[in-house]
Amino acid sequence: MKPRAGIVGPSDFVQLICDIATEYSNRIETISVTYENMDEVTRILQQYEHQTDLWIFAGPGLYNAAQRSGSNKPVFFLELDGASLTKTLVEIGYKDGKSLERVSIDMLTKRDVTETYHDLGVPNNEVYVKEYLHDTPHAELLTFHQRLFNNGTVNLCVTCLYSVYEKLRSQGIPTYRVTPTRSNIRETLTKAIQQWETLHFKQSQITTFLIQIQKMEQKSDFHSISYDLHRLNLELQAAMLNFSESISGSFMNLGVGTFMIFSTRGSLHNSKQQISSFLEELALITDLPANIGIGFGDSALAAEENARLALNHAQNYGPFSAFLVDTNGTIEGPLKEEENITYSYRTENKEISDRLKDSGITITTFNKILSVQKRIGTNSVTAANIADWLKMTPRNARRILNGLVKQGIAEIIGEEAPTSKGRPRKIYYINDK
Repeated sequence: MKPRAGIVGPSDFVQLICDIATEYSNRIETISVTYENMDEVTRILQQYEHQTDLWIFAGPGLYNAAQRSGSNKPVFFLELDGASLTKTLVEIGYKDGKSLERVSIDMLTKRDVTETYHDLGVPNNEVYVKEYLHDTPHAELLTFHQRLFNNGTVNLCVTCLYSVYEKLRSQGIPTYRVTPTRSNIRETLTKAIQQWETLHFKQSQITTFLIQIQKMEQKSDFHSISYDLHRLNLELQAAMLNFSESISGSFMNLGVGTFMIFSTRGSLHNSKQQISSFLEELALITDLPANIGIGFGDSALAAEENARLALNHAQNYGPFSAFLVDTNGTIEGPLKEEENITYSYRTENKEISDRLKDSGITITTFNKILSVQKRIGTNSVTAANIADWLKMTPRNARRILNGLVKQGIAEIIGEEAPTSKGRPRKIYYINDK
């Protein structure tokens, strides 16, 4: 399946990009989306949103318009650099015979401009550069050139923005426009195709959900028919069916209180919100502990193995929680919480692995603590932080942290006053190097 790329920009840029895109016709289709006024861009993007798989913009000047459109498609911008500027400077100096000094240039970085002038052997003492940030108003770029030209500081202007080029020309100001090189365009097209193919492959990965309602078998009375258990099981199956339908999946009943759902990664549009709603529905149906393990995989077997690992983490965390294990072994959860952590159950640092064995602390626990430290954002943790995030007692958290200190993996860097009476809390820094 080839992606449909919306090529957005002034008509001459769009035509050039589409011409070069024919070289990649077996991997991408293009849809021309041109405009004459920048104010039209947001509306045009919204109009073509459902016809495209990705966007390629003629330059970074369209960033704000892309943001306002609300598009959730991948976006790629043509990068204008020193090579693009060289092409314009050759036109100024060779074709038109004008001086390359006393020039104002916008949007490019000062480094690109300085290096380009240096490579051409031209002094740049009187070259003025206005760098561009995503929040730089386009009117500010226009004013930059007008002010320098009107007070005699520069003799001509070089802009990367079509609207600025048109306005300066209409005012009789000598203006040149930086355009992308064919190399720029090919690099952007290649990058867009490769990233879309990677994303498309990732979205087609198999996703397995393993849902387990604990203690359901205790509701069974083997000497009689348990109508309550049957009713509960039917309600749960209805919930599974509804959730499966919402993610274009299929489910099977693996036994009393255990269900498995198969789908694809791309069907999870907002995994945290979807899982949170599903857990809330299960909590309304039964007060028995329910957990969900989600596994991504390139094969059904790999996805199921990751789902079982995720379910184990969810059950260790607590009832009505969900964890996810990605194809690379990364664990994320609990998904229903606004504040969650991502960690791994592996380490490639043999020295740390050996020290953890000596301290009796698992690699997963250590990675969880590292993730908490990173998530808090203070580059330090307390036993209370660890106890709260990892759902363990403060005493156990202190034991683990002190074990890391003994092994030289952590150090005590300070103390903080307790919220109530008691001894000051030690502040730890965990080092994974």
